[in-house]
Amino acid sequence: MSAQYEKLLKCYEYYKSVTDFEPRVGLILGSGLGGYARNMQVVQEIPYGDIPGFPVSTVQGHDGRFLLGYIGNVPAVVMKGRVHYYEGYTMEEVVLPVRLMKKMGIEVLFLTNASGGMGKGFCVGDFMMITDQISSFVPSPLIGENVSELGERFPDMTHIYDTELTELIRETAKEEKIPLQEGVYLQTSGPNFESPAEIRMYALMGADAVGMSTACEALAARHAGIRVCGISCISNMASGLSEEELSHLDVQAVADRRSEEFERLVTRIIEKL
Repeated sequence: MSAQYEKLLKCYEYYKSVTDFEPRVGLILGSGLGGYARNMQVVQEIPYGDIPGFPVSTVQGHDGRFLLGYIGNVPAVVMKGRVHYYEGYTMEEVVLPVRLMKKMGIEVLFLTNASGGMGKGFCVGDFMMITDQISSFVPSPLIGENVSELGERFPDMTHIYDTELTELIRETAKEEKIPLQEGVYLQTSGPNFESPAEIRMYALMGADAVGMSTACEALAARHAGIRVCGISCISNMASGLSEEELSHLDVQAVADRRSEEFERLVTRIIEKL
């Protein structure tokens, strides 16, 4: 048994010692969605700090707890706050929550984030469904000894974002009359915002939005056989594309402003799963 899997089992043993809840869907909340609990029937909360060896969120706006309950009739586990590579955690630790949710029983992982937009026609406040990603600027969470209990050594990533789920997101956004952009998400390490030259390079590579999370989580989920979908809130235009100086507080403010509509869209999608 690998050391990674042994650590995962210890986290899962604690989970089973405090609840027998079995979620079908996992939802990771990005900046601006911290109040999502009002959209679900919460039956139990588990602070990350209570789980042995589990990473704890340190970023403002990321509370750091699992919410267990129902979104509509769908049993779900919601991460109220994620952990990031730039907080000093190893990539193995960053994706430990995804792997724990797999052990809990999830079949679908719904990723959300606040990101910088660079796609043609993108504006601050837009929602972008993630159709593909670029993760080449951060270490792969699969480096090291393969966790064979979760997945194979060389997993295929042709369809990281599930095609049936992306079509469901399109249909739901249309029904809810919520405009929806589509594009490629690129993850950087952070915590600094990118330089204008870097943004120009990313755009040439085909990226439409950039952020400091998400892609590594999607990789770990697909490795473990979880179906993945994701939506970004374009909380700012990427560096060099506007006259505004970038700040995390401004990112949070935009995400907070769009949170009600974002929450409605996410909830309607999950209710259909």
